Order: sequence, then C-alpha cells, then structure tokens
Amino acid sequence: MTVLSPPARHLETLALHGGSFRADPTTGSVAPPIHLTTSFQFRDTEHARRLFGLEEVGYTYTRTINPSREVLERRLAALEGGVAALAVASGTAATLYALLSLAATGDNLVVSADLATGRNAGLLLTLRRFAIEVRLADPTDPAAFARASDDRTRAWFAESLGWPGLRPFPIAAVAALAHEAGIPLLIENSATPLSLRPLALGAAVTIYSASEFIGGHGVAIGGLIIDGGGFDWEAAGARLPTLNTPDPSYHGIVWSEVVKQWKASPLIARARGGLLRDFGGAISPLIVFQLIQGLETLPLRIRHHVAHAEQIAARLAAHPKVSNLQGGIGGLIAFDLPGSAEAARFIDALALLGRSSSFGDARSAVVLPALAPARIVLSIGLEHLDDIEADLTQALDRV
Repeated sequence: MTVLSPPARHLETLALHGGSFRADPTTGSVAPPIHLTTSFQFRDTEHARRLFGLEEVGYTYTRTINPSREVLERRLAALEGGVAALAVASGTAATLYALLSLAATGDNLVVSADLATGRNAGLLLTLRRFAIEVRLADPTDPAAFARASDDRTRAWFAESLGWPGLRPFPIAAVAALAHEAGIPLLIENSATPLSLRPLALGAAVTIYSASEFIGGHGVAIGGLIIDGGGFDWEAAGARLPTLNTPDPSYHGIVWSEVVKQWKASPLIARARGGLLRDFGGAISPLIVFQLIQGLETLPLRIRHHVAHAEQIAARLAAHPKVSNLQGGIGGLIAFDLPGSAEAARFIDALALLGRSSSFGDARSAVVLPALAPARIVLSIGLEHLDDIEADLTQALDRV
C-alpha cells in the first residue's frame, strides 16, 4: 500500500508517526490496538467475493492481513523510504518469501558468496531443493553478478554485512549493474538498519529480521520485506514471469496488473497473496505490537549502538592480541584472536557480555557461533561504555 507519510520528515518522527496510523478511529487509542482475531466479518456475500477476487482492499483472514500488522508494515515502509512492506513470522521467512515470489523451478538466483558460509547458508540449500539454481558471486567484484546472470536469473541477493567477517557489501556498485541488467537487487539489512540504507543506494528490496535491532529487546521474532518503489516490476516483463504472467493459483490474475488500481507493489502483493497464504508463516498481532514498540525507539537506540561500537573498535584495534578487526558498522564488531583456545578463554571470561545466538539486543553479547574458530563477533548494547570496555579488557587479559 502507498505510504502516506511526507518524505521530508526525519527518521525519529517517522519511527513514531510513519504510515497512516495516528489514532484508532473507534477508541482514539494512540497506541495501535492488538487485533487478536483470526477472521473478519463480511458485510454480505458480494463483499466477500470482491475481497477474495482482489477487487476491493479489506481484511479477510489474519494469516495474510491484519490491522495491527498493517501499522507495522506502513511504518517501516515509511522509515525505509519504501512504498510497501509485508511482515511475516521471521527474518528467514521474509527472505524465503521474497526470493520465491520471484523465482521458480528451473530459474536461478545470483547470491553473494558470503552467504554460503554465513548464518543463512541453510537457506541456499533449501532453494536448491526447490530446483532453483543458486549461483555464487564474489562480493568484492560487483561485475561478477552480471557475469553469473542469464535470461533465467530472477534476482541478485546479498547481506549488507557478510558473516562473520562483517565485510560491507558494495550495494551501490552492484545496484547500478542490476539496474542496467533489469534485475532486482535484494539486500538483507538486519545488521545495519538506518545506519545503512540499501534502498537509497539503489537496491530494489530490503529484507529484515525484526528480531534484532528493530525489536531491540530480544523478546519477539519477526521479519519484513520492503519494496523501495524504484524497480519497475512490470517493465521487467519476461524477466519476472511470476509477477507478469497469469498466476493459476489466484484466479489467473497478473500481479503487476491487478495492483495498479491501488498503486501497490506487485512483489508485496504476490508475497502476501501467494507465499504467505500457502506457506503460512504469519506473524502474531501480539508480536507485531512488541515490534512496533521497538521500532519507535530504533533511531535513538541505533545511534547509541553505533557510537559505542565505534569507540570500542578503536580501542580494540590497539590490542596486541587482536587482528583482522572490522567494527563500527551498525552495532557490531568482529575480530580474530590468536587461536580457537584463546577465543574460548576470552568468551568464557566475559562477565557482563552475554553469550547469544542473536545480535542487536539492548544487552551487549558475544554472538555464537561465529562460524570461524578464532573469530569473535560482538554485539554492542546500551550499557554504559565504561562497563562494556572493562569487561572486554579483563577478558582479553586472560587470553
């Protein structure tokens, strides 16, 4: 759906007021209500027919659409500078639904080689089980994406930061080549919300695991797909048949055609009406409410995460046992210790920093597994800087 927020507003304002929600029209509630309902009442049979026939926008079933979820979707789209969003049950579901909305059996995707050894490596195997070819491209060579593409390449995909090296992906350079080729570039940006803006750099789509910095408190799992509005899905034509040819699973509609009446995103419409409908990875309205609370403070929190990470990275860089340091990007820092035994002693000696499988929490943590024996990945939280540094220092003294 079209974002209603004026584009000139600042991020702090959009995080609180972005999208169309101001207050609940029935009660006047300023906080978005939690609509814990599976179904919605139809006025009559003609109303139901029009909704399911995509002749009218409205609520049908919470698996695909819910008023609470709509607030989160519109607000994050506004914050990202996009035109539409879809919220689902997890970041993994968001990535899978975005890619499967574009690619089918016999197609191929060109993917940054960092993903093959990163946290989402299993996703690539799942795509291959759908008989979708995954072609790996060197993220340090933007032209590698173009060389790996052919007429059945449906999208290019990368993470904004490769794992566990935290090497930044060259979004602008690859996006320029994607634009020339008429291929959408999808960027998973969970590690760097607001501090890195893929849509502004030319990416067609941004994907988030909202469980990290967006939620920010380690209490809720969710994922989002945001269409930036800069890629012409209809003009892609035969390049993207899932959006531009009749969909037999939905009355034979053509997604790029049916959404014109609402000036909506065909990608988001197909992900909602196809993948989410059929695979069922729906996000709970209660979780949506929790993620909205986190989103409202995201601009303030991310500024704190980044500032502290930059300062800590600068001091770690001078330590004689630290090498290959990458830090100050988002709230994450990565570095190597001399070996796996030293890395284990360092991690076990940490008293303030937790040991977690996730990142982006308000609490600082070392992220496990780092996927490299001597590699340390830190997620810098909101504690006082002196306390974080003291814990890191005493742990390094035991290495």
